[in-house]
Amino acid sequence: MQTLLVNGVERSVEVPDEMPLLWVLRDVIGLTGTKYGCGIAQCGACTVHVDGQPVRSCVLPVSNVSGKSVTTIEAIENDAVGKKVQEAWLAAEVVQCGYCQSGQIMSTVALLHNNPHASESDIVTAMSGNLCRCATYSRIRNTIKTITLS
Repeated sequence: MQTLLVNGVERSVEVPDEMPLLWVLRDVIGLTGTKYGCGIAQCGACTVHVDGQPVRSCVLPVSNVSGKSVTTIEAIENDAVGKKVQEAWLAAEVVQCGYCQSGQIMSTVALLHNNPHASESDIVTAMSGNLCRCATYSRIRNTIKTITLS
């Protein structure tokens, strides 16, 4: 039995310790906003925050998040930066197919929490682990540059 704090809600799940967090979130808890992309932590579609840090949930054993706070795309609007990022994404019409966008948004929120005035270079570095098959990279970078945090 694992006890997790997901999006501010304590949840008890009966799963193997080595089960990837992604599958616990999607298949056990029912939060399907976090996507499966590659299964080897290379594409970023499965990005969530654990204690505020972006992590790839497809390779993270659920036992590693016991006692830590997990935030998924479903709750990112409750974060002031997350809300601004989502609003900017909509205003700029960043999304094409949308599959990778939850991971893109989670990585962007983490970047802006750590570096609210990120340079072009900072943005490229922070977002380099997130792949987009529709190649919306320039829209993503340009949108991140427009987000103003107070």
